[in-house]
Amino acid sequence: MSGRPLPRPHPIAGLVLGIALAFTLSPGAALAQDPCADHIPQPKPQNASRDIVGQDLDTIIDRGFLTIAVYEDFRPYSWEEAGKPRGIDVDIGKLIAESLGVAPRFKFVDAGETLDADLRNNVWKGAIVGGAVSNVMMRVPYDARFACRVEQVVFTGQYTTERIAIGFDKAEYPEDPPTPPYFRFDTVAVENDSIADFYLSSFPGGQLVQNVRRHPSMYQAMQALAGGETKAAMGPLSQIEHSLTEDLDVHTPPLPGFAAGQWTIGLGVNFRYRPLAYSVDDAIWAALADGRIADIHAAYGVTFHPPER
Repeated sequence: MSGRPLPRPHPIAGLVLGIALAFTLSPGAALAQDPCADHIPQPKPQNASRDIVGQDLDTIIDRGFLTIAVYEDFRPYSWEEAGKPRGIDVDIGKLIAESLGVAPRFKFVDAGETLDADLRNNVWKGAIVGGAVSNVMMRVPYDARFACRVEQVVFTGQYTTERIAIGFDKAEYPEDPPTPPYFRFDTVAVENDSIADFYLSSFPGGQLVQNVRRHPSMYQAMQALAGGETKAAMGPLSQIEHSLTEDLDVHTPPLPGFAAGQWTIGLGVNFRYRPLAYSVDDAIWAALADGRIADIHAAYGVTFHPPER
């Protein structure tokens, strides 16, 4: 790797890390508490036009297109190839638009400092520069406590479950797949400041730190593994599966002390437009029921894990 600074972590990692800490540090309390017990209402945008904060379902249908925010350069979920949008989230966005009888228009967005900022800029308020939000935002992790706090967003259309996994070189581990204790001696690639990075770096006594190799993205971490730079890689299962080669494999071992090793993924819609949120959820529900969402995941070499509904 070059000497350039690594980018900030993806906001999804930040939210999931927060969930993991809540469950890891106080599992009993996290399960017993009312997720909205500490709710504090947040300000809502005032005196803003629909061009800024979005459009209702009738307007979307009348104009003939749905605007969909997806993260840029985020394989296998959303990226551009030869000028065309590709990825799991792109294809799911297309089926939502098809269900509404309109065309999809994708807006590739940068990951902000936090998920709160991404939702503010892309779902309910708009960025300071550039203004307008999208009608729907893909790849939004769902957590009840977070949903209570960010009341400007309807969290709907949960369409999959993500989990942490370890990819590995089969020649290096011909009998037993690696688990975190192996990385006291073996190198492992991770995305910088991701959940996997935090978990491995926090291993008791700092035993694994010297063997953790950090990369700007999980895709690049997997390229490092495929190129023989490390013996393993740790991160979201779907990102690992998407980059597997014949020489690599993946497994999901138990992770001691890390209770939130999986999380639900859905969509975000502006709180003003409940009918749109209901229609989006109906489209997702139908596509889950008839297998289309499972087929989309399979097309990108990813195992589909249904959401917990």
